Formats: sequence, structure tokens, C-alpha cells
Amino acid sequence: MQKIKSLMSRQGLKSPQESVHDLSPVENFQIPAKEEQREPREQATDPLAEQELINSIEEIYFSNDSLDIVKYELEKLPPVLTLHEIEEYREKLKRQQAAVSRKVADLILEKQPSYVKELERVTSLQTSLQLAAVICTNGRRHLNTAKEGFTEASLGLLANQRKRQLLIGLLKSLRTIKTLQRTDVRLSEMLEEEDYPGAIQLCLECQKAASTFKHYSCISELNSKLQDTLEQIEEQLDVALCKICKNFDVAHYTKVQQAYRLLGKTQTAMDQLHMHFTQAIHNTVFQVVLGYVELCAGNSDTKFQKLPYKDLCTHITSDSYIPCLTDLCKALWEVMLSYFRTMEWHEKFDHEEPQAASDSTSVSATEENNFDRNYIKKKLEHGLTRIWQDVQLKVKTYLLGTDMSNFKYDDFIVVLDIVSRLMQVGEEFCGSKSEVLQESIRKQSVNYFKNYHRTRLEELRMFLENETWELCPVKSSFSILQLHEFKCLGQSRSPSMSPSKQATSADAAVVSLFEQYTSGGNPFEIQCVLKDDETEDVLAANGYESDELEKSAYQEYDSDSDVAEELKRDYVDEQTGDAPSKRETLRSRKRSDYSLNKVNAPILTNTTLNVIRLVGKYLQMMTILKPIAFDVIHCMSQLFDYYLYAVYTFFGRNDAYESTGLGLSSSRLRTTLNRIQESLIDMEVASENVGSLAPGEERKEKVPSPHLSHMVVLTESNTLYGLAQRVVATESLVFLAEQFEFLQNQLDSVMPAAKKPFLQQFYSQTVSTASELRKPIYWIVAAKAIDYEQQLLLMANVKWDVKEIMSQHNVYVDALLKEFELFNRKLSELSKHVRIPLPVSNILWEHCIRLANRTLVEGYANVKKCSNEGRALMQLDFQQFLMKLEKLTDIRPIPDKEFVETYIKAYYLTENDMERWIKEHREYSTKQLTNLVNVCLGSHINKKARQKLLATIDDMDRPKR
Repeated sequence: MQKIKSLMSRQGLKSPQESVHDLSPVENFQIPAKEEQREPREQATDPLAEQELINSIEEIYFSNDSLDIVKYELEKLPPVLTLHEIEEYREKLKRQQAAVSRKVADLILEKQPSYVKELERVTSLQTSLQLAAVICTNGRRHLNTAKEGFTEASLGLLANQRKRQLLIGLLKSLRTIKTLQRTDVRLSEMLEEEDYPGAIQLCLECQKAASTFKHYSCISELNSKLQDTLEQIEEQLDVALCKICKNFDVAHYTKVQQAYRLLGKTQTAMDQLHMHFTQAIHNTVFQVVLGYVELCAGNSDTKFQKLPYKDLCTHITSDSYIPCLTDLCKALWEVMLSYFRTMEWHEKFDHEEPQAASDSTSVSATEENNFDRNYIKKKLEHGLTRIWQDVQLKVKTYLLGTDMSNFKYDDFIVVLDIVSRLMQVGEEFCGSKSEVLQESIRKQSVNYFKNYHRTRLEELRMFLENETWELCPVKSSFSILQLHEFKCLGQSRSPSMSPSKQATSADAAVVSLFEQYTSGGNPFEIQCVLKDDETEDVLAANGYESDELEKSAYQEYDSDSDVAEELKRDYVDEQTGDAPSKRETLRSRKRSDYSLNKVNAPILTNTTLNVIRLVGKYLQMMTILKPIAFDVIHCMSQLFDYYLYAVYTFFGRNDAYESTGLGLSSSRLRTTLNRIQESLIDMEVASENVGSLAPGEERKEKVPSPHLSHMVVLTESNTLYGLAQRVVATESLVFLAEQFEFLQNQLDSVMPAAKKPFLQQFYSQTVSTASELRKPIYWIVAAKAIDYEQQLLLMANVKWDVKEIMSQHNVYVDALLKEFELFNRKLSELSKHVRIPLPVSNILWEHCIRLANRTLVEGYANVKKCSNEGRALMQLDFQQFLMKLEKLTDIRPIPDKEFVETYIKAYYLTENDMERWIKEHREYSTKQLTNLVNVCLGSHINKKARQKLLATIDDMDRPKR
């Protein structure tokens, strides 16, 4: 079928009838004659039959391949030919051909209208082509006429004009190329002027212009040269970026950032900047430490330059340790300040430049700028922690490179102060708690503090053993806040703030260090200035602040203007009715309060002052370094414990008086003293062999018991058995306890929560017991100051079984009062040298009166025979004693007054009342009760009652035995 179509297309405008005659012989052989076509059409008119014939045609006849059909049919013939079979096959082929022909003819007839229409179009096209041929002919004719009408001169003129235009353009290009080749000189000048944005802008413009003239051979060399120049600019930019790390300059950094923005490498610039900061930290600390190591070595040996930083730190000497640390922190501060100012620049200026160009940039460019800004912001925020970590590690290596256990205290405090300030810088820099620094300084502090505290305890023992307990003259306005060691408290410093920071004003305390020193200065330069300004003015001249104050102390005492109205009234004695004059009353009060003889200055010794200074030093170390706060407070408590134990051991320990049962030492005081002895006192070390301590850790923490100096004499009666020394020692302990109470809130604020019960127990069980030492210490003086044995002997010579009531008291009362008057004079004389506070004088008088009253009871208990009149004489003697005694002292009521009166009056009780009285009054000894019963025998108690009462006394005494 395709062959038929192809044949039809090649025939052009011929009719189907004409086309038949033009076929090739082979094709003509295949197309039947008209008769043959007509015959099958007449024979086979059934469409289905024709379709079956067409379907029976072999597939090969429909293939596109050029096939020789004749050859194909001949090859199909069998080897033995039969005419009949051949004829049948021929007839079959004819029928098939006829069917195909009829089908083709039908299709041709079906497409006849389209064929005619297309034929008309072809005819129209032929007409148009003929018209076009005429137009082309006319055009050629006109062109020939134009050619003949113009001369060659005119055309040459046009050619020359065109060439001129081309040459002008070439000249302009050559001038541009010449300018491009000379730009390297201008670029060098701009780089020297550090105009990086201008240089990059010029270089990029040159590259853009060079790309326009890339068809010139000389431009390729210029392109490579511009590329090299751009790479050189980038290298210089990197160097300029490196300078930012140590000395940030806004104008300089702005140029650098603009340059990187022109290059489109803002993220790369930020990565490079962080690398430079890390390198700057390493190089800075290495150079600082190397400089000090070479300076201390004193030679130009280069071996130190090859050492790693960690090994280099071990070559720092103790003398250069603090200056090197200071310079190290100063250098690191400069690096961190530059980083802080870099962040500050990006927060302030990085948002302005993109906005200026936003009108002329596309949306994608704006998004890219936003992405770059977010990247830079996150990179800078992340870099804070990285840089501070590098700083911590470098300083940690330096701190642990030297053993500071033998440093002086002031030097070690300076180290703590510097590190504390550095930690504050870190907290403001990135909010870090500086765990690395805290751990390193904690190790050094624990190591240092153990050695330091051990040495201080040994020094305290030496001070106590050489202390003569003389009064250290200080001003009446003395306060521990006036001491160097407590300056931090006087300035209301927060516990986390270093002492050097107190030089700043109150307003500056609110401003961060980076804001405060952003324009210049260094937070590590303050310390040297502070120490020169610190002065102490706490000591008084000769015990008085001035001669005027000493004089006024007596003048004010003699004046009635400052005396309370109640004291100006006449005092009437309840027993005698005598009304002493106002002057006598004041004089009586004057004898009772010996503190008015001098200005009311604190009582303390040099050792006390030394302990207070130690406490201040411990407090400084504790507030600067909170992680070891508990260790410091524990050691601080040991200082107080040891001082308390020494005062008790020197002046208060006396087993004979402890057994009196008067409750001189409370159970809390005894518990505290036992605890101190067990935990702190090394009882196994002899005083002459103090240096040979056992190697055990527990023994290392203990201190030998101190011994009283041989210079202190406590056995002379004219000094009231060392009362001055006892007062100074005891009251200095009380003053020390008051200072500890003053510091309680400060200690509580830095104490870890888990350890606060220790602090509370220390204050409730130890500090509060300091004043309780007064009783046992002053009791010893009171027991020896008055000769109570002599009074017993005088009372033994008195006859108590008199038969008439006496109007005159006995001699022993006058003797006892003389003893009290002598005691009062000694006390007054002593108060001229040492101020005796009112509580002390009251305790002394109370002890003496109590002992005197108990001596009276003991003397009355020694009486063998006594009458009612003798009992009345006892009352008379006691009332006389009270009347005279009340003029000597202001203590009211008289201690143990009822103790004597009750014992005297018990003589008059009946049998039943006395039995009840004996059971109720267990404060009397068995001997005193027994004597009372025996004396009453014969007057109003019979023997049977006596036996009963003695049995009751024996029953009461049995549990005591």
C-alpha cells in the first residue's frame, strides 16, 4: 500500500488513468488491465469476501523493505512443478490483486474531493511563483541601474567613515586597558592607607572592565594580575582582622567588615576572626610567661622558647608569680574586651548597612544578608564560651604550675583577688560560673590553707605562751572594721566581689566591667593603688585617746549633771533607817563601777588582736573563694576554741573549787571544753618536745596544750592573785566572742546550706559560753582575796549560849568587813591600771559575798551550844554585816542573804516543821543540817525527835554517796 502511495506522490498532477501508463514494467505487471479489473469487480462484490482475500495476503507484501516479489514467488515454487497447482496459485494471486485494486480504487474515489481541492492549491501556488519570478527580475534590473548610478568614490567614503568609527572605539578601549594596567599602583596606595573597601571595589570594577575586553590578548595577563592583587588584599585583610583581637578599633573594624562584605565572605571572615582570637590567647599568655621566665633566668638562652606553655609555667619564681599573673590577666582582659566590643559593633552597626542597600537589592539578596547576620550572631554567641574556656585553661595551667603553699598570706590573698576578679569577668563575659578556675584555685587554696592554718595555730600557741596578758591600748571607738583585714566589711562588699573592686563608686558597682573599662583602663590595675591608701588608727596613746579625755573621764564622774534622777534621791537603808548624803551615795556607786576610771575602751591583748586579724584574713579568703568556705569557717572556729581553752586552762581550771557544787561551770561549758580537748588539743606531746609530732593526719590537726608564761604571777595577794591578767584574759575572750557574733550573718551568708548546722552549733555551744568563763575564773580570786579561814577561827571563839540579848555585834563581823574594805581598795587601785567592767566587778563582789555568807553558815554550823539569845546574836551580827556591806557595793539583792537568814531562823522551828524544812532545803550540807539538829536538842527538840531528824538527813545524804 505504501508503494502505491509513493507512486501517487511522484506523479504530481497526473490523473490516475495517466499514472497507470507511467508505471515501471514490474509495477505494470502488478496492476491488472481494465478488463481484469472489471472482471473481478463484477464477480466479487461481497465486501466480506474481499476483506478475507486481503487478509489472506502474506505479510511480506505489506513490509517496507525493498523486496523482489518475483524472486520471492519463484523461490516458493516446489521442486517439482505441476501446471495445475501453479494455475490455481496464479488464480489466487489474481483474486488477491483484484481485491487490492478494488480497495485502492475505492479509497481513491473516496478521497477525490480532497484531491481536487489540493490540486487547485497547487495551481494557485504555481501562479504565485510565476509572479515572484517577475518581481525578482525587476529587482535585478533596478539594482543594475543603482550600480551604474553611484561611483566607487562614494562607496569608498562610506567605507572610510565606518573604519573611522571602528578606530575611535578601539582607541577608547586601548585607553581603558592602559588605565587598567596602571591600577596596581593605586591599589598599593589604598592598601597602605588601609582603605580595604575602596581597594576591593576598585579591583572588582577592574575585573569587570577586563571581562569586557577579554578578546584582546593583553587582557588575559591583566586578569591574572588583578586576581593576584585581590588575593594579596585578602591576605592583608586577614592581617588587619588579626589586629582586632588585641586592640579593637571601630573605624578599623568597620573597614574590614565592609571589605569582606564586598568580597561576599562575611561568614569566612567570622570563622577567621575566631581562629585569630584563639591564636591570640595562646600567643599572648606564652609571650607574657616567657618574658618573665627569661627575665628571672637572667640569660638570653633560647631553650625556654621551645618549651610548651605548661612546662614554661613551672619555671616562674615565687617573686615574679603575682606580677606575671597580673600581666597575664591584663593581656587576656584586652583580648576579651576586644571580643566584647566586636559583638557590640555587630549589634549596633551590622543592621544599618544592609538597610541602606535594601532599596537596590533583590529579595534574594536581602534573605542572604539576613542569613549572614544570623550566622554571625550565633557564631559570636558560641564563641563567648569557647574563648572563656581557653582563657580558663591557660590561667588554670599557670595557677597549678607553682606550689603556693609557702606564699605569704597577703600574696596569696592577692592571687585569690586576681582570680576572683577574673571569674567575675568571666561571669559578665558569658555568664559562666568558671568551674575550671574555681576547681584549680580550690586545690591551691586547700593546700595553702591547711599549711597556713597549721602554722597560725602554732603561732597562736607561741603567742599565748609568751603573752603577759597586759592591756593593749586601743581607742574607745575601736572597731574591727578599722583593721585592714575587715575593710571589705566596712565597705558593705558582697561576698562574691573581690576587695579591689571596692575602690569603685556606688554607681560604678551597677555598671559591668566591660562597660566601665571599654574606653580604657584595666580592672587588674586597681590593687596596687589600694594598699598604699590603707591606714589603721586604732591604738591610743598610753591607754588614753588624749589627755583631755582622761581628764574629762574624772570630771564627768564628779559632776551631778549626768547622774540619773533616781540616783540623786536620798537612799534610806531598810535596816538602820540611815540616809547617807548624796555625795556618799555617788561615791558608793563609784566604787562599784570601776570602768569609769578610764575611757570605755575595749579590753583586749596583742594576742586577741592577732586572732582578730587572723579571722579577718580567713574571712577574706572565704568570701573570695566560697568552695572552701566551710573549711575556712571550721579553722576559724578552731582559733576561737584554742583561745577559749587557753584562757580556761591558764586562769579557770581548779578542781578544788569545781567540787564545791556551786555550779560555777555550766554543763554546756564543760561539754564545750571537753570537745575542744578531744578534737583540738594534743595531750600526748610534751611541752619540751613540741617539734616531734606523730605523722598521723589526726595528730597533724591537733595542737599541744599551751602553758602560762612564767612572767605571769597569779599567787600574790597584793595583785589580787593576778586579777588584772585574769580580767584582761577573760574580757578579751568575751570581746572576741562579741566580734564573732558580729560576723555571724557574714559567715552564714557564705556557709553551704548543708553545713549551716555546724555554724549554728558553734555559736550556740561555744561562742555563747565565753562569758560563762567569768564565774570559774573570778571565783578563784574571790576565794583567795578574803581570808575565810580566819573568819571561821574568830567565829569559833564566840560564845553563843548567852542568857541575855546582846546589843553589840561580835568582832568577827568587823574583821570580815575590814577584809571587804581591803578588797575594795585593792580593786580600786587595780582599776587605775586596768578597766574593770561592771559585770566583772559584780561577779567578783557576788562571789566574795556568796563565799562570805557560806563561811558564816559554816561558822554557825560549827557551834556546839547555842541559846535563843545566841541565835538572836547571830541575826544581829548578820544584819550589821549586811548594813555595812551594802555601803560597799551596789549589788542588790545581796547574794545568799536568804541562805544565812533561813539557816539562822531554822533554829526556832518545831519538830515537824524542821523535818519538812530539812527535806525542802537540800542546799545545806549534811554537816550543817546535823549541827542544826544537835544545837536544837534540849531547847525544843527531844532525843527521839533528834534521832528521827538525823535519820531523815542520813536518808537524804545516802544518794549522794
